[in-house]
Amino acid sequence: MRTATVASIPEVTHHHAALDGGDLHYVTAGDAGTPVLLVHGFPESWWAFHKVIPLLAAAHRVVAVDLPGFGDSGTGPGEYTSSAFADSLRQLITHLDLGPVHVTGQDISGTCTFRLAARSPELVRSFTAIETTLPGFGLERLADVAHGGAWHVGFLGAPGIPEMLLVGREREFLTGFAFPAMNGTPGAITEPDVDEFVRVYSRPEGLRGTTGIYGSMLTEGDEIRRLATEHRLSMPVLAVDAGGRDVTSRTMHEVAADVTVATVGGVGHFVAMEAPEALAETLLSFYRELDA
Repeated sequence: MRTATVASIPEVTHHHAALDGGDLHYVTAGDAGTPVLLVHGFPESWWAFHKVIPLLAAAHRVVAVDLPGFGDSGTGPGEYTSSAFADSLRQLITHLDLGPVHVTGQDISGTCTFRLAARSPELVRSFTAIETTLPGFGLERLADVAHGGAWHVGFLGAPGIPEMLLVGREREFLTGFAFPAMNGTPGAITEPDVDEFVRVYSRPEGLRGTTGIYGSMLTEGDEIRRLATEHRLSMPVLAVDAGGRDVTSRTMHEVAADVTVATVGGVGHFVAMEAPEALAETLLSFYRELDA
């Protein structure tokens, strides 16, 4: 039995903030330059960016957050939807007096970070979407197994089912399916990485954030399309796709006016863990041009 040791790196400091949506865990690094907010996807936590953070922190004030119900953030009763997550991010930015901030969302956090950018543009210096699409713009097709979709998208959003089948089997799910299926870089996700993700997803109610966000994403397509129509993003947007995929760039072109496209080649879905140097340089170049 492995010991559940909290993973960290020397460059970061751990914090907790008591917000309306509950206890939010986040790490900080760097003390100069424009602020950057990093928001993870699934099956991840802030740890997904642990190789990227030191590279960004040399030039920026970096905050990497655990979304509600994820990582070491609270898992108490409450609303675990993309709308609630966006509100928690807005409160965190205000709490830390960060804005306007370079907001970066990966995978499933694309929906809550888009909501944040659309609803509170005064807090967002730029918006980066990594390997993500949005409800109403193609995300639902990812759950359509009859047409090439992935079974786990609908499964994770089915009320009560993930808890019934995955609690106590988190390591088997991550190592037997999630990472092998979506990682395209052998050795990129190490045993210590797996241990950390298993630790946080094995906490009591450790799947609450996951089931909440997947469930909400599969039902809010009409709302997100209305939001994109009424609040088309005006800040600079960076769309980062991996390999030959273009789902992120296609989505961002539909919801934003000023889109820069970047591709990180030769990797799978977990860009931050598979190609941290390439991703960091892509982000730094984007931020550098805007900050200049």
